[in-house]
Amino acid sequence: MHGNDIIARFAFRNHDVRGELVRLQESYRALIANHDYPLGVQKLLGELMAVTSLLTATLKFEGHINVQIQGNGPLNYATVNGSHDQALRGVARLTQAPEDESFLGLVGEGAYLVITLSPEHGEEYQGVVAIEGDSLASTIEAYFLQSEQLPTRVWLFAEPGSGQAAGFFLQVLPASDKETEGFEHLSTLAETLTAEEMYQLNTEEVLHRLYHEEDVVLYPDQEIRFFCGCSRERTASALRSVPMDELREIIAQEGELRLTCDYCLTDYVYTAFDVDALNAHEAPTQAQ
Repeated sequence: MHGNDIIARFAFRNHDVRGELVRLQESYRALIANHDYPLGVQKLLGELMAVTSLLTATLKFEGHINVQIQGNGPLNYATVNGSHDQALRGVARLTQAPEDESFLGLVGEGAYLVITLSPEHGEEYQGVVAIEGDSLASTIEAYFLQSEQLPTRVWLFAEPGSGQAAGFFLQVLPASDKETEGFEHLSTLAETLTAEEMYQLNTEEVLHRLYHEEDVVLYPDQEIRFFCGCSRERTASALRSVPMDELREIIAQEGELRLTCDYCLTDYVYTAFDVDALNAHEAPTQAQ
């Protein structure tokens, strides 16, 4: 299957190494749509979306993974959240327009990468690593080496102009004896991978080009989608926790109460009638 939004897992019969390949198009375009992000931020969000999908595919539980950058540069916050069924959403916030749109130019010095695992049943786990490399890929590699002592290589690609993003992931299996010779060999072969090949070739073609002399096991593709999770019902539930006097005061001053989803920028507008309906637990009018 040569889908526009898929992730595929693969393994090597002769090496204790696993891999993943992700390709994003419609989901990436939906994530950056309507946001007035600079091109460098759009590119970083594409890479962040790709790597979150790659990490989500490694989950052994039902739940969520959140990959977050806390920066000290023009970009002070960027995050993508992914669920076990590959539903992704993300957002970025800037304090000022960036002059340098490179990775380090955006995040600044002293930035951190935070990865949070949130199983539906069980305890939450959070790992933090200082951003010292010059790319998101090198930061992810450092995270795995520090937190799990697992040799890992990541290649990330994103082109905002064409609305395409992709990622390639290799990692020594946790149960292995940290095989390095085979891992280094497979990583060296992957160094020749280009963005055009990731965007234009299907999964089988990419793996054949890189590893035609290896015995590769390819698992079925999994589809990826953008899903922000907002709804009229969710905003109504949140508003019910606010004192009615405060809501009526806002409407008296502004003429309406408007809530905007951070992820998809959908507006949910409430009038005085809608607020009274909330108080009576009636169904409010539709989003505007």
